[in-house]
Amino acid sequence: MEKNDQAGANEVSDSERASPRAAEFDEDGEVFKKTTTGVDFRKVGWFNATVIFTKILFATGVLSLPSALYALGAVGGSISIVAWGVFNTYCFVILGNFRVRHPNCHSIADMAEVAGGVIAKEVTGLLFIVGYVLVTGSGIVGVSTALNALSHHAACTVWWSFLATVVIIATASIRKLEHVGWLSLVGFLSIYIAVFIVVVGVTTRDRPAAAPQEGPYDLGYVAVNNPGFAGGMVASSTIFVSSAGTSAFLPVISEMRNPRDYKKPLYSCMTLVTASYLAFGLVVYRWCGMWVASPSLGSAGQTIKMVSYGVALIGLIVSGTLYLHVGAKYVFVRILGKTKHLQSNSAVHWGTWFACTIVLGALAFILAESIPIFNYLIALVGSVCFAPMAMSLPGWLWLYDHGHYRTGTLVQKIVYLLHIGLVLLGIFFLVGATYGVVQQIIDAYATGLIGSAFSCADNSNSS
Repeated sequence: MEKNDQAGANEVSDSERASPRAAEFDEDGEVFKKTTTGVDFRKVGWFNATVIFTKILFATGVLSLPSALYALGAVGGSISIVAWGVFNTYCFVILGNFRVRHPNCHSIADMAEVAGGVIAKEVTGLLFIVGYVLVTGSGIVGVSTALNALSHHAACTVWWSFLATVVIIATASIRKLEHVGWLSLVGFLSIYIAVFIVVVGVTTRDRPAAAPQEGPYDLGYVAVNNPGFAGGMVASSTIFVSSAGTSAFLPVISEMRNPRDYKKPLYSCMTLVTASYLAFGLVVYRWCGMWVASPSLGSAGQTIKMVSYGVALIGLIVSGTLYLHVGAKYVFVRILGKTKHLQSNSAVHWGTWFACTIVLGALAFILAESIPIFNYLIALVGSVCFAPMAMSLPGWLWLYDHGHYRTGTLVQKIVYLLHIGLVLLGIFFLVGATYGVVQQIIDAYATGLIGSAFSCADNSNSS
């Protein structure tokens, strides 16, 4: 590939030394091969990928944003939503570019192996699995909350959670993302319309449904708030994780017809999601203040709550479906990636796939019942799993492919230092936000806000 100047030629040369595949995209390196004789996973177009990307992000996270805005205030929360949206978009551009140079990477764990060897791969793979098992658990909590609302608590919450788990495992067992993609479109429209119904519903009330209905009361709406270190870290982690699930995009890219088109769905998805988060979150917080429910679909009173949960039920199920599917697909590829069974309709192929969805779904159910408060579950995912995967690891991978910046021009050295900052920021969030979440969970148990694990109490609506 010719360059018009010597500096450009030197940069390509340095990159190629760091990565033999850096110069061009290598179709032969793809995990899933285009085939006419076996199972062809490579059927996802860029529009379908946009729908899947959007549904992965626009899910249970949007339901916890008004509570995070209450902790940070309207101005602080708004800045945080936009800033984290831009931040997460850039970090995935790093991951996407890295994948173009290393097309053999099916997941973020494969990328960690390129930069840091087997130990880095296994640690990252563990974080990935734990992260997506936890967010599958958040999907289970969301579905069980919806069923509780629709049935007027006709059964124990644990039984609704078990039913939600069975349904999510069944739908997640659809083998190809090509087919899950169109289910995602229905799920996205479902939850988007449900959130819109709540947004309209809260603006029609004189005061929030959870607030005292007579006499004076404090709305709790502030422009800037000071929640303290623990509360601030939990709120920031909640907003961060609402758009940080971009590591789940990588397995989707592996099933795209042309993986190099990943930026089209990425930019479309992040623009829509960030704008929607900002609009929906601000309106609900402005009208509900400190009386916002979590998940927020319960903020406009019993009637709107039942209507919104009825509309959102499919979307909540699809959210859990996508999370479980992505986690199971990672394990599936790890087990069968180098065997003939990966793209064949053999008994081993199907047995392995069903085992992956069932085992991970069962783990998600156990964790969802162990940490039943919705906000804390979302924040814990952000601090423990997505801070390393969506902050530190992209920074590290960029440093791996751009080592020549360390001794380059002044601007290149500054850029290099900023990406070191990405790594450090992830470590800070890992420690600080995890401390904040754990402290708040301990306090919630001590005050009785959370019942015992596997209790019939509906804890998901606690703020």
